[in-house]
Amino acid sequence: MRTARELLSQYAEYHRDRRNIATHFVGIPLIVFSVAELLGRIRLGGTDSMWSVACVVWALTTAFYLSRHLIIGVATSLAVGLAVWLGDSFSHSPFGTWLTVGVGSFVIGWIIQFIGHYYEGKKPAFVDDITGLLIGPMFVVAEVVFALGLCGDLHQHIESKAGPTYLRDLSRA
Repeated sequence: MRTARELLSQYAEYHRDRRNIATHFVGIPLIVFSVAELLGRIRLGGTDSMWSVACVVWALTTAFYLSRHLIIGVATSLAVGLAVWLGDSFSHSPFGTWLTVGVGSFVIGWIIQFIGHYYEGKKPAFVDDITGLLIGPMFVVAEVVFALGLCGDLHQHIESKAGPTYLRDLSRA
């Protein structure tokens, strides 16, 4: 089982340009929200049930995140839980609204991600390792945790493996 140190270090190798990292603060929450919103429409135990497929996926990802790192895991699970709660709220919308919001958020989120990877000059991490789809939210939350001055040892380890962040000169691209 790969630890947060290993997973975040590998993911960070694809995300060193600060503009790419910044786009992830918008794109990844939009994607997580959209998946939760779309999966929230599928209710377990009938249409009046409070449990949806999105809730089950959140529980499974929570177990994954908590098994990797306690502080980052709790923070990521709370952030994803908020997206699931918001997505679930929209999942009760009329069909056209539900579909437009879900698909629209998904597409816009990915467009923002690909713009970020243009700045980076590298493909997204999930292309080489599908686990990158799970690590994206964890990476964004970890960046916030690091900015708050927490988990400094983890942050130092990631930077020692992936290198410092920078702004890529696009005139040489």
